[in-house]
Amino acid sequence: MTCREAMTADPHCCLPNDPVTRAAQIMRDDNVGPVPVVSDLHEKKLLGIVTDRDLAVHVVAEGRDPKTVRVEEIMSRKLVNCKAEDDYEKALELMGKYQVRRIPVVDQNGLLVGIISQADVARRNAGQAGDVVEEISQPGGIRQLVGSRLVPTRGAGMPKSAVLTSVACLGLGALIGYMLGPGSKTRH
Repeated sequence: MTCREAMTADPHCCLPNDPVTRAAQIMRDDNVGPVPVVSDLHEKKLLGIVTDRDLAVHVVAEGRDPKTVRVEEIMSRKLVNCKAEDDYEKALELMGKYQVRRIPVVDQNGLLVGIISQADVARRNAGQAGDVVEEISQPGGIRQLVGSRLVPTRGAGMPKSAVLTSVACLGLGALIGYMLGPGSKTRH
């Protein structure tokens, strides 16, 4: 299976100059945590990503005015992404390797075509269990950021199968959260 087959296609995006309130509105309306940041809404050259955590840590916790803070001030610019025609397992491996919960999918020109999130992983791998939630979520899991480069830490020599199983487990956790989240008809 390719990343194109596994991804959520054409996610809503925001622009670098948008106020962070625009990103928050997309998160609310689409029930998502990440919002890709693109050069313009037609071409969609991927520039970064802004997450609900970015809003909480860099705007709310610092007491900044969300109407005046621009997305470009808080977005992540160093992205892990995959190509639409890459094998889906590559996306899973990257999620484990870089401890990310979502990966933008780009075409051969670097234009955003989709995103693979832990919920997408869950929908495709609901029967697999592993240690991915622990590996991706723990500080110093497979790799950690030191300065501006990634360095191996505990688990760096994990076999590919363990990483893939771990990512699948993360997806399973996301699916459960999605099923039990706000607006779910399965809630009691």
